[in-house]
Amino acid sequence: MLHLAIRSVKTLISDNSSEYFSRGFLVVFLQYFRKTTIRHFRNEPPMLPRIEALRAQLRPSERKLADHVLAAPREILDLSMTDLAARAGVSQPTIARFCHALGCSGFREFKIRLAQSVAPGVPSVYRDVEPDEPAPGIIGKVFDRTIGALIEVRNSLSAGSVAEAIALLARASRIEFYGAGGSGIAAQDIQHKFFRLGVPSVAYSDPHTFSMSAALLGAQDVVVAISNTGRTRDIVDAAKSALACGAKVVSITHSHSPLAQLASVNLASNIAEETDVFSPMTSRMSHLAIGDILAVGVALQRGPELVDRLGRAKAAITRRRIEPDGKGAERKGARDEKGAETQT
Repeated sequence: MLHLAIRSVKTLISDNSSEYFSRGFLVVFLQYFRKTTIRHFRNEPPMLPRIEALRAQLRPSERKLADHVLAAPREILDLSMTDLAARAGVSQPTIARFCHALGCSGFREFKIRLAQSVAPGVPSVYRDVEPDEPAPGIIGKVFDRTIGALIEVRNSLSAGSVAEAIALLARASRIEFYGAGGSGIAAQDIQHKFFRLGVPSVAYSDPHTFSMSAALLGAQDVVVAISNTGRTRDIVDAAKSALACGAKVVSITHSHSPLAQLASVNLASNIAEETDVFSPMTSRMSHLAIGDILAVGVALQRGPELVDRLGRAKAAITRRRIEPDGKGAERKGARDEKGAETQT
């Protein structure tokens, strides 16, 4: 669709035969069309995770087609609708319905958006680990799936939302991190990064504890609520309670979820929920990466004072390390601490 439109405008320019538009106007229009249309496609969610997320809601024939696409996404780019129907064992109307279910106007737009998800350098990450998978296959598939998920989150993460979240956290008097289950582990890890920066913060993974704590927050406080699905009732209720007290809520979750809709700022992590027991937990890796982004951003905004605090914290840890020769750790730590004090 995109390349056909561009080709049509180029033909008008080369022929210079339009009686309605000047050549100069068409050149400017082509530049604008390319810029705005490509930006539109780049802002669309990645196609492969969207297929996985919607798979359970599709009709059986559409689900069969989805499995075929996920198994070999790069091969689909070279197929016509007729060829794909024959290979997947479905009808062409099924392909049309499948494309519409994914938010595409037709098969051409589907292929354009699919091409973005399998661009060079992006691993083909939707290969399941088999029960009898040998070690090399496990290594490759787990790493590919994790790396691919991180790339997808990076490409879809809004820089404006990240900047807004960093600004809220940099001004906060107190930051509380909430997460349940696996997201609770991510909450603790991210809070530890802020703790090392000397930022007053705490992490809670027990629903009763973070529910009570949320009810005690004030207007200068910020909650970072972490959830893969954004539908965990305890987390959503705690976020509502914090907002009712005047606090701000930064969510790290799926963009189309109850938690994202009520948050002051949402940092989208649109990772499909893992249903295969052998799949790596890629959502947690994306949450940790977003946490690193926030910690670095807050450190930069708060300036030299935080850098100095981080230096002192590292010096305290260095004193406790055992040197390769088994001695000298105390002296090295003392030098590091003295150096940090000298710089203040």
